[in-house]
Amino acid sequence: MTAAPSPGEGMLAPLRDLLPELEAAYKDVHAHPELSMQEHRTSQLAADRLRAAGFEVVAGVGGTGVVGLLRNGSGPTVMLRADMDALPVREATGLPYASRETAVDREGNSVPVMHACGHDMHVAWLLGAAALFARSRDAWRGTLLAVFQPAEETGEGARAMIDDGLFGRFPKPDAILAQHVMVGPAGHLSSRPGVVTSAGDSLQVRMFGRGAHGSMPQASVDPVVLAAATVLRLQTIVSREIAATDAAVVTVGSLQAGTKENVIPDEAVLKLNVRTFDESVRARVLASIARIVDAEAAASGAPRKPEITVLDSYSLVRNDPEATRRVADALRQHFPADRVQEAQPTTASEDFGCFGSEWHCPSVFWFVGGTDPDIYAREKADGRVGEIPTNHNPRFAPVIHPTLEAGVEAMVVAALAWLAA
Repeated sequence: MTAAPSPGEGMLAPLRDLLPELEAAYKDVHAHPELSMQEHRTSQLAADRLRAAGFEVVAGVGGTGVVGLLRNGSGPTVMLRADMDALPVREATGLPYASRETAVDREGNSVPVMHACGHDMHVAWLLGAAALFARSRDAWRGTLLAVFQPAEETGEGARAMIDDGLFGRFPKPDAILAQHVMVGPAGHLSSRPGVVTSAGDSLQVRMFGRGAHGSMPQASVDPVVLAAATVLRLQTIVSREIAATDAAVVTVGSLQAGTKENVIPDEAVLKLNVRTFDESVRARVLASIARIVDAEAAASGAPRKPEITVLDSYSLVRNDPEATRRVADALRQHFPADRVQEAQPTTASEDFGCFGSEWHCPSVFWFVGGTDPDIYAREKADGRVGEIPTNHNPRFAPVIHPTLEAGVEAMVVAALAWLAA
């Protein structure tokens, strides 16, 4: 007895002929990355492709977001989402289509720009899935929403689209689906019910001292020493205040103070990142940060209390259990069994979750490996998987094949779990 064909088998038949076009689109987007809320070229590309495929298109949702609507009779509605923005990173992949772009960031600085997180692959995946749904209307029934979202990297894009009337302007989905390329064997997929990505909070702490000549420290309140003591004390939150059975990460990624070796400055600025999987742990960590920052300033005799500013905030992404089972069953029916696995929660963060939590409909988020399988197997055998360039690394670049086709196939097959005719 042979296994039943997957629901997407017929719809995916044109993918082979479509791959050269999708590969060209991927390379084009990779070579022309855009910072958060500056995705004008990418959103124009997405809107043009959707219109050409027969979608109703609304551009400028939440700034640079694009929504494509494809109605195909009565039936469920499924939303597929891809994020579009890139990072202020100088690319070091050496690829022939590597980015040489620069842009002006929000502080007015000229910065290099790179698709170091894989959102270029996400765009190509959704373009491919949209094209296949448009070409095979006899294989499905319902409504498809293709959403190209801005500013995931700053945690504001999903919120911007929601605040711009996404929920009122488009049909409410029966399921919201998205995927992310990560380190792992290319074409392998993983997900889990429940919490799949952590909450993330980024903070800026401005600490005040009193400047003086470097040879006269007695006349100062040295903010460099204050900041250094604060960084060390912050490390005790996870090691001494959070139970071993819980999980939290507190990282100080930036410490900026002074301009010259013999001048004690007036202030120092810390930038922190926090990741947690539980709301009570999150609240405790954030409260501990505020307590430590204030106490260290008081201990140093600072002339005023520090200022804490929230830079961005991501909520937990929780996969709906029943919808996750439905997606996993569809993926296992289509892909070889060893390519669909159970994921562990990751300390990466995403703003995808607010689409489902605030629209009150089930959502599922999963991961697609993008590492050359031979390289991954070799590094794993040598115990060096941790040395493979991860997302946000200047050398991060998914291998195009089979990552590209696997992601398109996964999106189509998952959506057909609701839309199959």
